[in-house]
Amino acid sequence: MVARHETHPGSAAAAGPAEFRAAVESMRRAALRPEVFCEEMPAPQRIAPWSSALSADVTVDDEDLGTGRLILLHDPAGNDAWDGTFRCVAYARADIDPELGADPMLAAVGWSWLTEALEAHGADYHAASGTVTCVTTESFGGMADEEGTAQVEIRASWTPDVDDGGALDMTAHVEAWGELMCTAVGLAPVPEGVIAIPSRRGQRGT
Repeated sequence: MVARHETHPGSAAAAGPAEFRAAVESMRRAALRPEVFCEEMPAPQRIAPWSSALSADVTVDDEDLGTGRLILLHDPAGNDAWDGTFRCVAYARADIDPELGADPMLAAVGWSWLTEALEAHGADYHAASGTVTCVTTESFGGMADEEGTAQVEIRASWTPDVDDGGALDMTAHVEAWGELMCTAVGLAPVPEGVIAIPSRRGQRGT
């Protein structure tokens, strides 16, 4: 996986703080399921002094079922709103069965997909917040024969815990984000004790 860290215009990316560069390097060690096609994307430059961003699509049988983004923000001076110097910002969108979209519990279940993925991968964090939105579409009149559709969108942010030396290992957080997307599109979880062969980032269909 190739992750890009962006800075304010005019500064050199290689001059980022050591703890940020180490966190970005740890993002490259994450193992994602073969259904997840992950690549770098331009990171926002105005939210924090330093940032790195990934985008991903979940593809099964050449059909894109879901998409997502994960952004790592870093402010060496700290941020009161984050309660830390790092912040993860995640987005996941997936096509779902319209009947599931009508379930009033979907929002709560969608949020549990994130928290359970973070817990399952041992990604320690605090100060989590976010929203879960379901959008359903029904057709009428001349389009009445078209089937209804539904999508769920999960937007979340959390502060990843650093170790006693201030270092951050992002591996588990990236893997949890990947699991969130796979769960959202309805893929069965990998059985316990079975290690999924990770995808080759940047190459579809491999």
